[in-house]
Amino acid sequence: MTRKPGLGSLLLLGAAAFGAYKYSKMSEEQKRDLVDKGKKFVNDNLGDLGNVLGTRNTGTPTGNGTIV
Repeated sequence: MTRKPGLGSLLLLGAAAFGAYKYSKMSEEQKRDLVDKGKKFVNDNLGDLGNVLGTRNTGTPTGNGTIV
């Protein structure tokens, strides 16, 4: 028995396509800022998850996204 795609699936696909389009039109600096904002959000809200999994880096971040 197959299932017909619903409206929710189409809306999710449309949102993903729009996000990919907007990301492709961003400058390199805007992309870097977006990645930094995402990393800050994850560290602020899900920081304990890294400690539980043992993958938390305690080094100093550099300007190019690596940790020393």
